[in-house]
Amino acid sequence: MNFFFVRDYRHRHRFFSAEPLGPLPAKFSRSRAIWETAKKKVTGLNPRMLLQEQAFEHGGRPGNGPIRILHSGLADDKALRTKLFFFLQRQRTRHILVLAGEALVLPVCGLAALLPGPNIFFYFLAVLMVIQWQALRGINRLLHKDHEFAPDPLLAEWEAAVDARADARFPELLARLESTHGLPSARKVLWN
Repeated sequence: MNFFFVRDYRHRHRFFSAEPLGPLPAKFSRSRAIWETAKKKVTGLNPRMLLQEQAFEHGGRPGNGPIRILHSGLADDKALRTKLFFFLQRQRTRHILVLAGEALVLPVCGLAALLPGPNIFFYFLAVLMVIQWQALRGINRLLHKDHEFAPDPLLAEWEAAVDARADARFPELLARLESTHGLPSARKVLWN
């Protein structure tokens, strides 16, 4: 599986894979309807964030050999490794802080069970915590894995258009990225 480490239109680095946004792996037998409703609400959130969380989880799965990361090639290998390392460290810190905050709010949401009706707030937060926990585990594993960086001329062209603020070229470049690399979500991750 190929992973991508490239800047979006706001010059922020993004880490994602060619995988489309998939179903969440957690399943519960009790309160299944509420759980499914919460999953729908969570997957309705910002796809840029969810696709990145999924890429962290996929990239951190145990496997043989280094993971292949496509990039623009505009930075040398050492600079790119440093950028990826600090990017992953920042994401790791962010995930730890967000999970700690959610752990403090979770008991309050649990008290909402006393109210009539389903406790959708608790389940929503639980689903979000599962996603972020899996991403945090993936980030920790990615930090210790070997990475094989492969420059891609199409990603270089994208980053050059971003640097030049050539918004008119974005749709054409994204369409080429989607078709060349099989990225149905490139537009969601890099532009929208």
